[in-house]
Amino acid sequence: MLSLNGFSQATNEVIHLDDNSFKEKIFDFENSKEWTFKGDKPVIVDFYATWCGPCKRVAPVLEELQKEYGNDIQIYKVDTDKSPSVSSAFGIRSIPSFLFIPANGKPTMAQGALPKETFVKAIKDVLGVNAPESIK
Repeated sequence: MLSLNGFSQATNEVIHLDDNSFKEKIFDFENSKEWTFKGDKPVIVDFYATWCGPCKRVAPVLEELQKEYGNDIQIYKVDTDKSPSVSSAFGIRSIPSFLFIPANGKPTMAQGALPKETFVKAIKDVLGVNAPESIK
């Protein structure tokens, strides 16, 4: 696994972000009022906390989805306790919350411990990425 600034660069792994790395990789919420996505492929951001039971139930589903979709999408995790600025900027009031970001267009938010089928549908409908053969 390659590492750049302490962040995993493997395409089939969920990557953890903090306030600063979110601004670098996704969107600079402190210096821009208009949505400008910095990524080059569709993204799901999981806003979670280590103490959150539903978050713990969803985590393996997200890991599995990242491996199945590989380089077609990237899943990031943001610990709301360690990254209060980005959590506040997106109005995170309950967790888990998910930010679905298409490569082009505006992001969409969803809340709750979603089942895998709901993620697969959102990845297709919101992110525009079809499910790999392995999960169709």
